[in-house]
This record gives sequence, structure tokens and C-alpha cells, in this order.
Amino acid sequence: MEGETSWVKHRLDGITRDVGEFDTFSEISDEGNKENMALSLDLILPDDLLERILAYLPIASIFRAGCVCKKWNEIVSSRRFLCNNSHVLPQKPWYFMFTSSDEPTGYAYDPILRKWYSIELPYIKTSNWFITSSCGLVCFMDNDSRSELYVCNPITKCCKRLKEPFGSKFSDYSALAIAVNRISHNYNVSFVKSKQVPGNFFQWDLSIHIYDSKTMMWETPLTEVLSGWRGGDESIICDGVLYFLVYSVGEGTPENRHSLIAYNLSSRSPYGLLTKSSIPVPCSLTCGRLMNLKEQLVMVGGIGKHDRPGIIKGIGIWVLNGKEWQGIARMPHKFFQGFGEFDDVFASCGTDDLIYIQSYGAPALLVFDMNQKQWKWSQKCPVKKRFPLHLFTGFCFEPRLDIAP
Repeated sequence: MEGETSWVKHRLDGITRDVGEFDTFSEISDEGNKENMALSLDLILPDDLLERILAYLPIASIFRAGCVCKKWNEIVSSRRFLCNNSHVLPQKPWYFMFTSSDEPTGYAYDPILRKWYSIELPYIKTSNWFITSSCGLVCFMDNDSRSELYVCNPITKCCKRLKEPFGSKFSDYSALAIAVNRISHNYNVSFVKSKQVPGNFFQWDLSIHIYDSKTMMWETPLTEVLSGWRGGDESIICDGVLYFLVYSVGEGTPENRHSLIAYNLSSRSPYGLLTKSSIPVPCSLTCGRLMNLKEQLVMVGGIGKHDRPGIIKGIGIWVLNGKEWQGIARMPHKFFQGFGEFDDVFASCGTDDLIYIQSYGAPALLVFDMNQKQWKWSQKCPVKKRFPLHLFTGFCFEPRLDIAP
């Protein structure tokens, strides 16, 4: 295990330096002035007060502070700093964007400093992996072979490989989700698998697999055959409940092509109750994206036209209260035009009070603040489009120093 006083410096070595206006964590301007300031502050402030001040800095500034002088590096590198200030350290969620190329390098957007940082994720090989996050940890799984599953802190690069759920590679559709306990830092990973019943297009085998970090074991609490519905790739764990979208198949299905299923991870509903517990979506959707914002289930969806449900006419945001959807906001037309009004599907994720929405066809990133009810474009991302069919995607995560898988 790496020493307490060297782990931040070691992590800094793995973060690459970009050119131009896009900073990396290791970039420090006017180092001499900062060293003089550090000396004067060290003479005036006691260590515990200096530690508290540093804890209120944005994550990127904490990394920079660790490069100012030896004493500051010792402070921000210590476990005491992380443990004593864990209630202060949580930051606004960052958004990591990359393209559909085979390169795992991408850029993470800091909404506080409004800057992009070049970051390389460990182990992940392409952007076509299942990716989900919670409380500073990111879980990602190989989309093709389903034989590689990791939980990682993308800031510190601490990573752990998990044993993949039994039979995970034998499925037509899969959905991955993770939920981290903010006090104990234990976590659960869910894997919802959907496979067509041989010879029957209208029936689909659906199974739920749960990994517990305390026991380091998988269990399969439920398997069920759905008629007229299949699973997909969208799921989230929120306040102890696993939510996932199902999609109608075949003729004679309901007008809405999507429905939400809630599965209580504590009570473990018995067989045959999945479709009975389904919750209709608020309107006809071209796509739906689920997210956990402060233990509230939020959905961002493409609103389909009434007569042509596959054609998008807007993007809406809803919060689930009980079994009723409450409309929160609809993307203003000026943003919808700039976003890509002909894209019926898009990427979207969020945590805390920020929601990120991104078109697959361009690196433009739109941010919605749930508290202030404001829409805002992020700073331009340095990701470049290399050929016409290049797609862009991403995920958001909480930048944290005090958590490891």
C-alpha cells in the first residue's frame, strides 16, 4: 500500500497535461508567489485551521495546494485530512466526456471552476462500456464480453476488479447500477439482465443480480418472465429501491413504449410482481434517462410527438413522487435547437443538484441546475470529432478524495 504522504503526488503523475486553456491538476501558475504565501500562512495559522481552509477548496485546487510546498503536501495527503473533512470535501459533480474511439482518454468538466481536465480512466478500453456512478465511485463493465467489471475512484485512480455476475455474458440487454452508503462507504452493484425466450418474441427472461461489497458475493433475488416487455440498459438505485426502464415489444402493446419498474432491495418482492409494480412514464418518450439526485428519482426524457412517438419534439425533466411524476422543467426552445432537435436519443446523467445533457453527435454539453432552475452551456470541450461517424458520450461522478472501492 502506498504511503499516506505520497499517494496524492503519485496520482498526480498519472494525470496528463493538456495544451492551451485546458488545465490539468498538476498545473501551477506563479509557483514562487504561492510558496511565499504558504510560508507566511504557515507562520500565522495553526495547522488545524490551515487544514480546514484547504478542505473548502475545489478538488482541483486541493491537488494544486499539495504541490505548493512540502508541508501543504503532507496536509492534503494525510488520512486525517480526508477523514476529518469528509463532510466538507464533497464537490459539485463533474462530467467526463469521451468519443467512441478506442482511446480511453477523455476530459472531465469542473462546473465550479468551469474548466476541463484531461483524465485517463484505469482499465476501461472503450466508451462502449456500461458505466454508472455513486458517491465518488464509478462502476464500469465490458459491454461486449461482460467479463470485466470494475469499481473505481476516477480522481485517485484507486480501482478494484469485481467478479462478474454468473451468466452475465448471456443476455440481449443489460443495465448496471451502483449505490454507495455515504457513511460506511459500503456499496451494492445491481445488474439487470434481459434475454429473449427462445422462439417467442413477446416473452423475455429478466433476472436481477445484486453484489454486496461487505460479503463480496453476488446473489440473484429474482428471475421472472415478462410478456410484452423487455429490459433495457437504463437503471438506477435510489433510496434502497432499484428502478429500471422496460420497453414494449410486438403488437398490441400500450401506447407508451416505456414503463418504469421499481424493485425494493430490502423487501425483495416475490416472483410475479414486477409488471404489477410498474409505473407509467409521464408521456410518450423517445428515450428516458434515470438518475439519483439526493435520493430522489429523476428522469430526463425525449418527448415524442403524439401522432409520431418516435419523433422528438422536446426534452423534459420529471421527479417521481410516490407513483406520480412531477414535471420540473422543459428545455427551452433556444437550447433545444442548439442541442440537436432531430436527435431522438441522447446522453444524460446527474447527481446532487446538477443534470448534464449531451448530444451523441457533438461535444456540446448542457447543464441544468435543479435548485436554481437554470439552463447553461458548459465551457467548450476540447474533445475533437475525428471522422463523420464519431459519437460522443459521457457520465457524471462526484470528485472525492476520501473514498475507495
